[in-house]
Amino acid sequence: MDTYALAVQQLKKAIENAIEKAISNGELPQAEAAPFIIETPADRSHGDFATNAAMAGAKAFRMPPFKIAQAITSNLDLEGTMFDRFETAGPGFINFFLGTEFYSAVIREILANPEAYGRSEYGRDEKVMVEFVSANPTGPMHMGNARGGALGDCLAAVLDKAGYNAWREFYVNDAGNQIQKFGCSLEARYLQIFKGDEIEFPEDGYHGDDIKELAKLFCEKYGDDWLKLDTPERHKMMAEFGLSINLPKMKRDLARYGIEYDQWFLESSLHASGYVADSVQKLTDAGFTYEKDGALWLHTSKILADKLLAAGKKPEDIEKLELKDDVLRRANGFYTYFAADIAYHRNKFEQRGFDKVINVWGADHHGHVARLKGAMDALGLDGEHRLDIVLMQLVKLMRGGEVVRMSKRTGKAISLSDLLDEIPVDAARYFFNSRPESPVEFDLDLAVRQDSENPVYYVQYAHARICTMLSALAADGHEVPDINSADLSLLSTEQERELIKQVALLPEEIRLAARDYDPSRINKYVTELAARFHRFYTACRIKGAEEGVLNARLCLADTVRKVIALSLSVIGVSAPEKM
Repeated sequence: MDTYALAVQQLKKAIENAIEKAISNGELPQAEAAPFIIETPADRSHGDFATNAAMAGAKAFRMPPFKIAQAITSNLDLEGTMFDRFETAGPGFINFFLGTEFYSAVIREILANPEAYGRSEYGRDEKVMVEFVSANPTGPMHMGNARGGALGDCLAAVLDKAGYNAWREFYVNDAGNQIQKFGCSLEARYLQIFKGDEIEFPEDGYHGDDIKELAKLFCEKYGDDWLKLDTPERHKMMAEFGLSINLPKMKRDLARYGIEYDQWFLESSLHASGYVADSVQKLTDAGFTYEKDGALWLHTSKILADKLLAAGKKPEDIEKLELKDDVLRRANGFYTYFAADIAYHRNKFEQRGFDKVINVWGADHHGHVARLKGAMDALGLDGEHRLDIVLMQLVKLMRGGEVVRMSKRTGKAISLSDLLDEIPVDAARYFFNSRPESPVEFDLDLAVRQDSENPVYYVQYAHARICTMLSALAADGHEVPDINSADLSLLSTEQERELIKQVALLPEEIRLAARDYDPSRINKYVTELAARFHRFYTACRIKGAEEGVLNARLCLADTVRKVIALSLSVIGVSAPEKM
């Protein structure tokens, strides 16, 4: 158990013991104590931790919170804990202050095994899939994919650190309508190379320049050989050619972005194996489908209405939602994308045994969430609790205070590849790993600035600053001492202790990031850690300090260096030693 968690556990036990003693000696009436919380006060001058145990117990004990606080504190024994004092405040809060042992223990814990710091068993090895990006392979990846890539990859990383068995997956939509349209679009551009404007481009085709470029590549490879083929065969072969170019490029771009997947799962494999048809049949056997106009429909409206009724919603309120059903198999016999999506998620749970599945989607997919969860419920897979969707808002690129829509290099809509040509990968990952429910204004100018206004530069500079300082001191004969030989109790200034308290928070921040599906907590954490280091460095002299203090501060600086590097590695950002 990490030092922070151990301190909280010790404090919780001490409070529980004090309540039991107060009850046994008559200071509190016989009653079952209510659950209470231990938290960090917003104003650190009020203590390092605070509890609401007195307010929480007011109803059970039928006493004013202040009286309960007095009874608790009169029986409170902090012996054997990392706290050295407490005080009551306001209507009954009890505030606690950490002792010297806590600060020393944090540094010893980290320097003893820095690679393991931040890891916990919080997730109990639960098998979790994070599916993210899953961009349409018919065109280049856009800014939404860039944001989803950072969020998904960082989320998988914090889940892994928090003790989950995390799996990264990209779902390749290489079947269905969009692939038919892809083939038709490529064919039209291919034919136009030979026959000019007499070949009309399909109105609903893909109009991007990337389609023209693929058709040109195809022509360079095969010439006019494919003009002899019949149309369906040409569509199929051209779509396969386009995917053979686009998919490897997507993999290269994402690898450049620091993302490696455990699996690229092909939608076509679900159709080829008959798994889509089998999944639809299971829904039919369970009584959730019906036929209308030659198509097979999922009774989505009934599935969702029944769930809402069970949750206590009124029928008249449900009716206002105007719930709709979904086509699973069209009248032409082809299965819809939704049918394939149902089969894919059934595969995740039933075939591959994931305990939890997390999808990172754009906010425009919000209407799909309840429908997919409902379909999983209909299959008996508990989609309500086992399938979670992280919806992310839009990205707006800015330069010079104005919205940017085109790449300076290509003159086209900015793709992930264009973005990474313009700004460092570290900046892209750091900026896009932000709270998913908030829109992002990505300032391209800020992302390349080398000053404290750029948050990723600010944090990386703190790491490089420590590396440079330690190297200079080592050249003067002051190496970081063995942890057992340093007197860490000498780290007693406000700046030193505030820095150590921030260092101690990383394991808890990782747990909370995993719990809330919010890896942006690590951004905020490491930015604050860098800020506290800069304050410490300004206030506390290292070079020229008395030897005992110098050695203790060397240990502290080395600890901070390791924790900054570790924090940045969680979000896929480098920690340079020189800048």
